[in-house]
Amino acid sequence: MEAFRTKSFIDICSKVKDQLQSTNQDRASPLSPSRSYSRLSDFLLEPPQELVAEMIDNSELHFLLIDYFDGSFEACKICEFLLQRINQTRINYCIIQRIISLTETLPADYSSYTDDQCRIKFRELDSFAKLDNPLSRSSPVQFRLIHDRYRLLLKRLRSKRRKIVRREKLMGLSEKAARLSLVIACAALGFGAIVLAVHTLIGIAAIPAAGMLAFMKKLKCDWLGLKRSKLARLDAQLDAAARGIFILNGDMDTISRLVKRLNDEIEHGKAIAKMCAQSRNRQILEVVVNDFETHESCFREQLEELEEHVYLSFLTINRARRLVIEEIAPGYND
Repeated sequence: MEAFRTKSFIDICSKVKDQLQSTNQDRASPLSPSRSYSRLSDFLLEPPQELVAEMIDNSELHFLLIDYFDGSFEACKICEFLLQRINQTRINYCIIQRIISLTETLPADYSSYTDDQCRIKFRELDSFAKLDNPLSRSSPVQFRLIHDRYRLLLKRLRSKRRKIVRREKLMGLSEKAARLSLVIACAALGFGAIVLAVHTLIGIAAIPAAGMLAFMKKLKCDWLGLKRSKLARLDAQLDAAARGIFILNGDMDTISRLVKRLNDEIEHGKAIAKMCAQSRNRQILEVVVNDFETHESCFREQLEELEEHVYLSFLTINRARRLVIEEIAPGYND
């Protein structure tokens, strides 16, 4: 992951951590009102959804582009939610870290523990077991629905692009035919001029007709050229959206797997903590605490891996949205 630590990545990390620190301090202080962490997308999403909504209202965007922006905004909200859950998971695991820290200050032999020392550990494990799993709401079903939605949108974007390409080809052929007709009309006009030069009545009558025909052919060529230009622009917009959705769908699949793995780890930890707290058995306590201690660093690494993938998804979302906006309104990102 170190290779992905670009300036943009570091900037997003800093913004999120500053907000997290502020939120945690507010929660810890009884004198401070609880600050919502649900508006993280307001200052991370680029361009902001409000600006996109304004652009949609003031222009005739294709409905698939509107669906794309809605889908990318939904992905941003998912990332935002996961960052909340990751933060809460860290807060919850402070209990386990306290147990491990306490163990390091006590004798290695659990049989020499006092009853009070054991009660402290049992109480802490019981508290941990009763906490909700922060990642339990991120169910595989939800991610599957998201995956299906993005896959359908990608399919529709690609289908629309194929239709546009076919129309562009047909219009290209029509434009070539119109230009050929224009050449013929101009030739007829030239022939009329030659006839006029020899003072024939037919030549005088043919010149206006040939001129009008040439003018009509020119209008048709210009119209076809403009139409093709609009189609090419729409094709570029849909292509940027399709590429963004394709990458985003892959990111969501990766995040889904990481969430499931962490969710299983948390559920396992809660289960053994509950079993130990209920047993009040010193031998079981020793095994459970050793298990937490052994897997603590691995768990932290998995949590950090998920967090970094969420940050990368934010970058992917923003980069793709900027590319689509640039195709819609060239120069916007300057």
